[in-house]
Amino acid sequence: MTTETRAESAVIALPLRVEDVTRAWLEAALASWTPGVGLDAAEVIEVIHGTCTKVRIRLAPDAAGRAVGIPEWVVMKAGFEPHSRAMHYMHGMEVHAYADVAPDSPLRTPRCFFAAYDAEQEQGVVIMEDLRARGVTFLHPQRPQTPDAVAKRLSVLAKHHAMTWGSADIEPGGRFAFAGDYIAGFASFAPLLTPEVWGSYVASSRGAAASVRFHSLDWMKGVLGKLGRHARSVPRALIHGDTHLGNLYIDIDGEPGFFDSLPHVAPAMIEIAYHITCALDPADRREHDRALVDHYRRELIAAGADAPPLDELMHQFGLYLATGYLIFLLNASAFQPEAINTAYTARFSSAMLDHDTIGLIAALD
Repeated sequence: MTTETRAESAVIALPLRVEDVTRAWLEAALASWTPGVGLDAAEVIEVIHGTCTKVRIRLAPDAAGRAVGIPEWVVMKAGFEPHSRAMHYMHGMEVHAYADVAPDSPLRTPRCFFAAYDAEQEQGVVIMEDLRARGVTFLHPQRPQTPDAVAKRLSVLAKHHAMTWGSADIEPGGRFAFAGDYIAGFASFAPLLTPEVWGSYVASSRGAAASVRFHSLDWMKGVLGKLGRHARSVPRALIHGDTHLGNLYIDIDGEPGFFDSLPHVAPAMIEIAYHITCALDPADRREHDRALVDHYRRELIAAGADAPPLDELMHQFGLYLATGYLIFLLNASAFQPEAINTAYTARFSSAMLDHDTIGLIAALD
């Protein structure tokens, strides 16, 4: 990395345990982003364990804090789990999303009051507004969206992608150079791509929900190499990185909101295929996916990007379905409940059959 980003410029040590999240530490963290603010009190109310630890905190901001909008309720996200050091890259990308991407992006995200990443400690910390306190509507993987709702979200994603479409900002030395290559990141799946581990997932309920055509480990290993080469041959952009329904909300004014971003560089159709397939019931996706991609393309052009023809985008759509399938077939139940992993695996399997993903990938060099 050639320049220090805001995510890496923290001047205070980051906590590694929930017990270290004291009033004094919270005050110092908030003041490092908004000088002069203070806290009369702070209390940890709830700790939610998962891929990332979520800590709900009740604050009593002082007069200076209230004047700049520090709220009573915030959520702190950090790596306080036994697996957190092994997943520090993910925590780091989320910190970058709030500190270095959100200020320039059209995506609506929770207001952030502190975000920092320490590579030496392998820790990332974000303090943001508590969306529950604001009364937003959280989306859920087992409640598919309507095509109209998906189209509304695609309009915003198009503006976000257009911001860096083919831009030097996502190349080495650019302001978003911290964002890694999306498909290269699948190298972290290597420990799961063994006959024993792969076989255990194929034998699970989510494997049973997928077509047996996608049960071959040898096929999947070949897929990643081919898609990685293809992805480097087409225009790329900075993507949100994880637009499944569990990371989305509808704000109190009806506008779509996004959180849990993992910014990466990729062909934008990786994100569009992922979002459409996650968000729609398979019957609705089958009927509307081409029209939705056409809508996205028109929004992309309106935002100033040189979008490829619709048929080319649909070709990419069919190819990159395989990445979403891999994610949810192998996603640990500790990170998403089995019912959600199964629902998403089934949706991707259905889409891959409809778009002949096997045939499209076989035709790649």
